[in-house]
Amino acid sequence: MSLHVVVGAGPVGAAAARLLAARGDEVRLLSRSGGGPVLDGVERVAADAADAAALASHTEGAVALYSCAGPAYHRWLTDWPPLGAALLQAAERTGAVLVTTGNLYGYGAVDAPMTEQLPMRPNSAKGEVRAQLWADALAAHEAGRIRTAEVRGSDYLGAGTLSAFTALVLPKVLAGKRASAPADLDAPHSWTYVGDVARTLVAVAADEQAWGRPWHVPTAPAVSIRRLAERAAEIADAPAARLTTMPGIALRLAGLFNPAAREMVEMQYQLRGPFVLDSSAATTAFGIEPAPTDDALRETIEGRHDALSVR
Repeated sequence: MSLHVVVGAGPVGAAAARLLAARGDEVRLLSRSGGGPVLDGVERVAADAADAAALASHTEGAVALYSCAGPAYHRWLTDWPPLGAALLQAAERTGAVLVTTGNLYGYGAVDAPMTEQLPMRPNSAKGEVRAQLWADALAAHEAGRIRTAEVRGSDYLGAGTLSAFTALVLPKVLAGKRASAPADLDAPHSWTYVGDVARTLVAVAADEQAWGRPWHVPTAPAVSIRRLAERAAEIADAPAARLTTMPGIALRLAGLFNPAAREMVEMQYQLRGPFVLDSSAATTAFGIEPAPTDDALRETIEGRHDALSVR
């Protein structure tokens, strides 16, 4: 039985902890609240992962360290750098392989399906943060100080996930109301299932040939926001989905009062045209086939209903 340390008890961290525990590994799940799934083999620990000494102490003896946490969206520029530095220090001090949950922000705006070979050309402040985190980790890996890899996905589907779709569209669709999103509603868009993120994280951590590079999470074929909303209504037996495009100015006005909306403004390019992930490399390397979008969407809906039922 090996010790695996998972930082972050959100949808990805919880999925990774469940997967590792199910195969018999010892899991230490770190979060500020000490929350996460209550399972045999999972030790839930309340800790500040940005505290490098504390993180290293909790990681001692672990074979792998999984970065599945993320600061509040409006605090990325201030909170990600110290968290990223603490993760690197913990990996260096303990020898645990560091596998980070990343995203596609660092690529910036592109006009073709995204592969791992794309250069980092961020066109947003949050993209610059993510690109720098990977650059720092890769430099430490190439210098022989740590062993690391990054696993990147698109907007998430799954229980408890948060995206423009799950925050702005899905609740309205399930309530039979008209939804509005700051997006091209018919542009193809990739949606990554959090269970597939967890499977990829675990596979990459176990394969030393996979270290020193990024990997894209195996992701189902892209579908538009409109089609995703239509399927959500059909799966939930709700009225037919009704959608409208939110003008950019509306999001900017909302940002005057809502920090999350304000942070979405610079990321609108991902929703205003095709945003497609090529994940064939990971499927070939690890044999991971992505979950069908309907299954991921069904879990997203059921997770939302479960959350509402316990309030």
